[in-house]
Amino acid sequence: MFDLMQNAVIASFLLSISIGIIGTMMLINRSHFIAASIAHGSYGGIGIAVYFGFSILLSTTLFALFLAIILSFITYKYKDRSDTLIGVIWAVGMSIGIIFIDLTPGYNVDLMGFLFGDILMVPNSDLWFMAGVCLLLIVSMLLLYHRFLAISYDKDFAEIQGLRVKLIYTFLIVLMALTVVMSIRSVGLILVIALFSIPPFIAEKFTANIKNMMILSMFLAFIFCIVGLFLSYQFDISTTPAIIIVAAIFFFISFYKREIT
Repeated sequence: MFDLMQNAVIASFLLSISIGIIGTMMLINRSHFIAASIAHGSYGGIGIAVYFGFSILLSTTLFALFLAIILSFITYKYKDRSDTLIGVIWAVGMSIGIIFIDLTPGYNVDLMGFLFGDILMVPNSDLWFMAGVCLLLIVSMLLLYHRFLAISYDKDFAEIQGLRVKLIYTFLIVLMALTVVMSIRSVGLILVIALFSIPPFIAEKFTANIKNMMILSMFLAFIFCIVGLFLSYQFDISTTPAIIIVAAIFFFISFYKREIT
């Protein structure tokens, strides 16, 4: 039990870092639908891995990166119809996964673990992958922070200033994809976007700049995860839904206070 809780706390900490960074970028770019499309579409990578006997983590990562590149292209080039195209990618990815799983003989993998996650069951190998992604996120933000902000607020002006907007935008979507993949085992494909959306939304109301917003989002995400872990242990309920409910309670409180002020 100690090992499970230890890994869960480490996973919560690593998730909090990614939520603070990528969740904030998702909020200011209004790209939650893109991230959701990658999350659900990544199910195709799981199905392929199950059918061919590949590593699920490797297959899902490659498939998510493939989706990220496609989505970065269509959302940049076809802005007026991007919502429809994103929805198509979402559906096609999930359909590929379902078909390959249906075709798998003697299939016995627990799909619920990938759809809804279980932070108590995160293996050491996933923790190393999560740590690697977090390190990449931190380094990327240190090096490209102002460029990310430039393309987030005004892509056209950033392009006039000589920034390689398409490349930076694609890299940002790739970071989102990697973050989604690192969260699958912990949070699951279905609930991951909720957890990445709520802490930045709350943090936005109490901070004056993006850096502080990221830091507060990390802190809030970690608190939500730890409280959710405690509640799941106390009441013997699923951990991920408990975390989401805790986050949602704070979300509605902050939303209500915003309305009355």
